[in-house]
Amino acid sequence: MKITDAEKKALKGRGYIMNRDGEHFVARLITVNGVLTSSQFMAAAEAAEKYGSGQLAMTSRLTIEVQGLTYETIEPFDACIKAAGLYTGGTGSRVRPIVACKGTVCVHGLIDTQGLARELHEKFYKGWYDVKLPHKFKIGIGGCPNNCIKPSLNDFGIMGQRVPAYDPDDCNGCKKCSVVDVCPVKAAQLDEDGIMQIDRTVCNNCGKCVDACRFDCVTEEKMGYRIFVGGLWGKRQRLGTMVDEIYTKEQVFEMVERALLLYREQGRTGERFGMFIERIGVDNFIGQLKAGDVMERKQAILDAPLHLEGGASC
Repeated sequence: MKITDAEKKALKGRGYIMNRDGEHFVARLITVNGVLTSSQFMAAAEAAEKYGSGQLAMTSRLTIEVQGLTYETIEPFDACIKAAGLYTGGTGSRVRPIVACKGTVCVHGLIDTQGLARELHEKFYKGWYDVKLPHKFKIGIGGCPNNCIKPSLNDFGIMGQRVPAYDPDDCNGCKKCSVVDVCPVKAAQLDEDGIMQIDRTVCNNCGKCVDACRFDCVTEEKMGYRIFVGGLWGKRQRLGTMVDEIYTKEQVFEMVERALLLYREQGRTGERFGMFIERIGVDNFIGQLKAGDVMERKQAILDAPLHLEGGASC
């Protein structure tokens, strides 16, 4: 069957992506936060057997691709998965499905990564689905500084943080310091007088030292979220810029929205978020992100056309 380029584009926009053989498609199933119920897994497997090749593949962003669909089987497959509460998508110049590590259940996790991903999915993947951006926009959530899903390589990265509170005057000068022993990055060290010091330039707020002191010298100052903006991993790479504050969950949601509005307002069609930040200047972008006055222009930004690469509007 001859499929037009317009049909291919429309199908890709729905999450049905043509293979290089020009005949078969994969269906990209959204997993919201990387988690499916057992019944949803079984429904996906049954649909793959009935309408595809019977094979399922995991993507690097925790979606599932059902392989081997044909043009004729796409619509019955679509109806089948919808009956199981599943849907396709995850393509196009829009907010992509959120990726989260398993920090919700991990012994190192500092935040409910999967719960946060569900909330972000509803607010920005679903809520902004019809908002066209200059390019795709990927959000990654890491539960701690272990960096398993590499939040700093996403357009907008979020990392759980547990900031220690410590005053060296409280230290008893133990010869065997449990805080020094537990610190994975060696930010905690004994000075020449046997007093424990924390080098804040090295500390990554993993929280391992909190409550590790036998005399309760190290406690929790703050639990929150670190933000990275403009990470990029592909044909070009850029390490995300760390915003030098620790935020609450409510502030994270506001910062995501501010970032999206600035990107839509000032980005150019085809320009990745990290390249946009580089073009307008990192300090300029961070200043605008923190100022937050972009929220006053929200509706005007959403109603305005995007800018073409050359600077014109489209």
